[in-house]
Amino acid sequence: MAAASSQTGDLRLVVLGRTQEGKRPAVSTILSLQDSEQGPEGESIQQCSKHRGEAAGRQVVVISSPAWFSSDCDPQDRRRHISSFIASSSPGAHAFLLCVPVNQPADAETKALDVLEELLGPFAVSSNTIILFTHTEELEEDERLEDYLVTWRKDLGALVERCGHRYHTLETRGGEEEERRAVEELLEKVEQAVKESGAPHFSCRLYEEVEERVREKQEELVKERRGEDVTEEDMEAVREEAEASIDNLNVDVESFFPSLSISPSSSPPSFLWLLWEKITNWMRRLPKVVRKEALLGAFVGLFVGGPFGGMMGAAVGSVAVEVGRRKTQKNK
Repeated sequence: MAAASSQTGDLRLVVLGRTQEGKRPAVSTILSLQDSEQGPEGESIQQCSKHRGEAAGRQVVVISSPAWFSSDCDPQDRRRHISSFIASSSPGAHAFLLCVPVNQPADAETKALDVLEELLGPFAVSSNTIILFTHTEELEEDERLEDYLVTWRKDLGALVERCGHRYHTLETRGGEEEERRAVEELLEKVEQAVKESGAPHFSCRLYEEVEERVREKQEELVKERRGEDVTEEDMEAVREEAEASIDNLNVDVESFFPSLSISPSSSPPSFLWLLWEKITNWMRRLPKVVRKEALLGAFVGLFVGGPFGGMMGAAVGSVAVEVGRRKTQKNK
């Protein structure tokens, strides 16, 4: 499937997410890059990076942005990061890929979507954002991602719902062929989202302002080279130089940040999340057949509370274990 977006230029993808939560591997997988080709890891955390390449027969540009939505991000750095990722994906991104780890609470990503809506408008999330799940190795070997979301992680399911029910993962347990297929499926989802939006790419007032400034700077740089033979490669370099000049957008980004405490380090983990981690760590030591059933019983006891809750949780867990064992025996 090929939408008009991929025929009129590069497919522009903006990768967002918290630091160290799968952004670098995602960029590497999409463009088949070696990790070293993305530059030093510490450097990528501090600045926006842009990579071009071919993926699944399409020309693709992947922009990876630092976690500018974190509440502990310096205001000047935040403005610079936002200016950089918008200019680098101008005249508009085809998709925003929000990397979401399946093994952590979704509070930070929920608020990241809030910020993206405030910054670019609601359609940036509802029409042009795809949840890209990471750390899926935490799932059991025979557990499907969609089953995990429905059964255990309503919070992650809520993120998917906000993004038009679009989600994907590039992490596979197969070889290179399966990985290539995962990339192809992702790009198909991007192009389908663009097609359904009815526009060649996402755009908004901020993108229009940036594109105007980039073109003005581009024309200025070309005039400086008057008399020189400007090749297509030169024009590409001029364009990127013009994009890099946009370092301070005239947007009051701080007006909606004080009320959004996004960074995981800005507040201690919730009691329930700490309890969840203890229970899941304990479950890894149990035989596989009783893991989910034991977790079910544990959470019944947790939410009912008191001695009665403990008794009810134990009963539910025991019944679920027995049902699971019988089902396993029946299938043998």
